[in-house]
Amino acid sequence: MSSPLQDVTQLLHDWRGGDNEALNKLMPLVYDELRRIAAAYLRREREGHTLQTAALVNEAYLRLVDQTHADWKNRAQFFGVAAQMMRRILVDHAREHQAAKRGSGETRLALDEAINVAGQQDVDVLALDEALQELARLDPRQSRIIELRYFVGLEIDETAEVLGISPATVKREWNSAKAWLFNQLSRR
Repeated sequence: MSSPLQDVTQLLHDWRGGDNEALNKLMPLVYDELRRIAAAYLRREREGHTLQTAALVNEAYLRLVDQTHADWKNRAQFFGVAAQMMRRILVDHAREHQAAKRGSGETRLALDEAINVAGQQDVDVLALDEALQELARLDPRQSRIIELRYFVGLEIDETAEVLGISPATVKREWNSAKAWLFNQLSRR
């Protein structure tokens, strides 16, 4: 009997191959992990955030279903894309919120020790997104490592597998990317 991890990978391959039933079988296997990722994002959001975990998961799911040309390789890549979509949804939500308030307040995101911040520091979610976009332009692999490690919660070995690099390279670039990101956010 195959493991749930193998099942997810096989269903992703089947879905990519055009099997729509595979998508129906996939969702129950990935839903809890998508909720965990969404909850992690929302814990970092400002107090009183109006987007709920289920809504974030559902919106990300709808966007994932629209990925007709995705070349799904494994579950880690799938969750990486899902986390990226959730981040985009939250950024869009923050922009809408700011527009509704006509710029009267900043949308804040608590950035924890994963980016080497001592104590609790509030960071503007839009500033974080801009910094991650800038990092992606400068070093796409480091940006991807931040997304996979921090937002998806993958371990070093899993991140290395997704990116096709050694765990030592992931560790080195993870530390470098965190330092760069902390420096960028400290300046803002």
